[in-house]
Amino acid sequence: MNTAPAIEDLLRELAPQVLGVLARRYGQFEECEDAVQEAVLAAATQWPDQGVPDNPRGWLISVGSRRLIDQFRKDQSRRQREDTATAQALPLHTSEPDDAVPDADDTLILLFLCCHPTLTPASQTALTLRAVGGLTTAEIAHAFLVPEATMAARISRAKKNIKAAGSQFAMPAADERDERLAVVLQALYLIFNEGYTASSGETLHRADLAQEAIRLTRLVRRLLPEDTEVAGLLSLMLLTDSRRGARTGPSGELIPLAEQDRTRWDSELLAEGTTLISDVMKHASLGPYLLQAAIAATHASAAKAEDTDWQQVHTLYKILERIAPNPMVTLNRAVALAETQGPAAALHLLSTLDSDDRMSGHHRLHAVRAHLREKAGDTAGALESYRLAARITTSLAERRYLESRAARLS
Repeated sequence: MNTAPAIEDLLRELAPQVLGVLARRYGQFEECEDAVQEAVLAAATQWPDQGVPDNPRGWLISVGSRRLIDQFRKDQSRRQREDTATAQALPLHTSEPDDAVPDADDTLILLFLCCHPTLTPASQTALTLRAVGGLTTAEIAHAFLVPEATMAARISRAKKNIKAAGSQFAMPAADERDERLAVVLQALYLIFNEGYTASSGETLHRADLAQEAIRLTRLVRRLLPEDTEVAGLLSLMLLTDSRRGARTGPSGELIPLAEQDRTRWDSELLAEGTTLISDVMKHASLGPYLLQAAIAATHASAAKAEDTDWQQVHTLYKILERIAPNPMVTLNRAVALAETQGPAAALHLLSTLDSDDRMSGHHRLHAVRAHLREKAGDTAGALESYRLAARITTSLAERRYLESRAARLS
């Protein structure tokens, strides 16, 4: 257990639990989050040499509490708060108090807090990775290809915004819970998507980020086992991530779904994701994540690309488009429509997105149009669209793929 990777995994698991205990006890999320990071750093420095304590969670709570009290003592304007904190402080070797709230409840509250509706999606994602995922600011900055100082400022602003909003460390009221859960799931989905297809940089994947999103979604699933959208999101992530090993070639080049060697898909993830969506679909009303998981399961059930039930895929996208309108859904439906009614019908559908400001500058719109034009025999139009898409994308892996498609038509 004294190996560095094992300790790192343990600290990542314990960090949100410790933050939950401290935030509930002292009520200062920003200060508690900083204290937990200091405690985690102390553990990462000491445990490899001294060994992991018998009660590592209690050790982290104790060290984090001491860090908080030290900070309170340095701030004379917080003298009254210092007295309260000192009275509640844990001795260094004590076990956690008997009245500590369950870890699971605290972790869920943390997720809701990090996804406070006053924060931007980027801030929600960063704060979730920091506070719940246990990633350091440097790790998060590296994942999103921004300077560490930039990410530190973003996280700091997010914590200050939560404090300014007067948020308490408690589960939102019932009338807010469903809305906040939707924000939580969206943040986890954004984390996964950034890991599965990086928005910029040289590599197509950031496997650690995708796996962290899956881990956190599994946690939410354990906490809310009856929520069908949570199950749908987890199934979607598992089925999608199962293809990761087949999405790139020996040189890291992108391989599209239709050309992937499906024997390289992860059979365990496929089986888990398929079983989950099959069980939930028997008794669930259709939600956006459930529908997307059903689409992924339809692709997974085809041994070869040509065996795909495109009619079912298109029908599912039509339902998804109706209950959760989104230009990306329409874009994906156009791909399915091309397989069922031909590229002309799909290009007509795609033209409805040209006036959508969210899509007009997105490389995927031009990439799909290029694909459809190529299917329709419009070589010149396809070449133009491939080149345009390649110029716009910030992902080097996708740019190389688009440029290779254009080169084939030149």
